[in-house]
Amino acid sequence: MDRKASARWEGGLKDGKGTVSTESGVIDAHYSFSKRFEDEKGTNPEELIGAAHASCFSMALSMILGDKGYTADSIETSAKVTLSQSDAGFDISNIHLDVVAAISGADDAAFQEAAETAKANCPVSKVLNADISMTATLKG
Repeated sequence: MDRKASARWEGGLKDGKGTVSTESGVIDAHYSFSKRFEDEKGTNPEELIGAAHASCFSMALSMILGDKGYTADSIETSAKVTLSQSDAGFDISNIHLDVVAAISGADDAAFQEAAETAKANCPVSKVLNADISMTATLKG
């Protein structure tokens, strides 16, 4: 299964602008330096990673709970993605998942175990250690 997203950037880092979109058409948004590093409204890569991580984790937790015989009434997950700067440049140094779930019949120990398993094994958690391949073509 392959899913696609694309981005286009025009201009310099601070004065340029870009668009990001998904194959499904659900996301078609603008991004820029000020949207990423300042308070201008719009999206940015870290926000999109956070949304992907929160949604993937919630689905993985639901699956793991189902395997244990539980069905979640609700799972609400937010992801705080931290972009840090060091002498080596910028990196995503931390992602904190904040999860609140309502699960009939589950005790805290079963929930905590399922949440830890989902955190370690959802595909987006794993992607941070993924092999990245690339095809680069210079036009002109």
